[in-house]
Amino acid sequence: MPRLERARGTLHGKERPLAAPHMQPIASAGRAVRDAAGCSATTWRQHLVQRSLVLFVVGAFMRNVTLFPDEVIATLFSSAWWVPPCCGTAAAVVGLLYPCIDSHLGEPHKFKREWASVMRCIAVFVGINHASAKLDFANNVQLSLTLAALSLGLWWTFDRSRSGLGLGITIAFVATLITQFLVYNGVYQYTSPDFLYIRSWLPCIFFSGGVTVGNIGRQLAMGIPEKPHND
Repeated sequence: MPRLERARGTLHGKERPLAAPHMQPIASAGRAVRDAAGCSATTWRQHLVQRSLVLFVVGAFMRNVTLFPDEVIATLFSSAWWVPPCCGTAAAVVGLLYPCIDSHLGEPHKFKREWASVMRCIAVFVGINHASAKLDFANNVQLSLTLAALSLGLWWTFDRSRSGLGLGITIAFVATLITQFLVYNGVYQYTSPDFLYIRSWLPCIFFSGGVTVGNIGRQLAMGIPEKPHND
């Protein structure tokens, strides 16, 4: 009788049968794939954090040497503590957005992809920015047209991508609106506004700055693993 009871118990599923030997390699392979996916996701996040920090520092530093010279902006804005963090955050967002858009469009940017080109692009941007304060023109229209031509020349020389042109125009438009809003609410003011509350050449600075930071972000994104997908 005990043997009969044990046989019945086995038939009713009280004792689980051992896994078939050929299933064990499959299970091990599945665990290996999951472990590799987890490591890939961790590596991708680490690279994202590192790129964000580098772009933040670049944005905060470029504020001190290029964007918004003290000659054209009131002292309140130039000395405000929140300006470098805002510029750093904006640079991180723009620098991460450029390679992301390239990836989604399926058009990887391959034009002059080396750090020497990026450094030359930064130098040209610095020159355009200082030209906005140093060049003496008969009127602001001539100055704005000259800076617009220089900004488009920077894009053509160091970018030449449709995504770079579209993002640069979008950044210039959005940043100009935000600046208009801040000036309208008295956060800061320009010493000699000629376009509503700001200077007419400011969108050119935003455009060239967006292209420059975008090229930095693209260069930092080279050689990193792609974002893992959850199947």
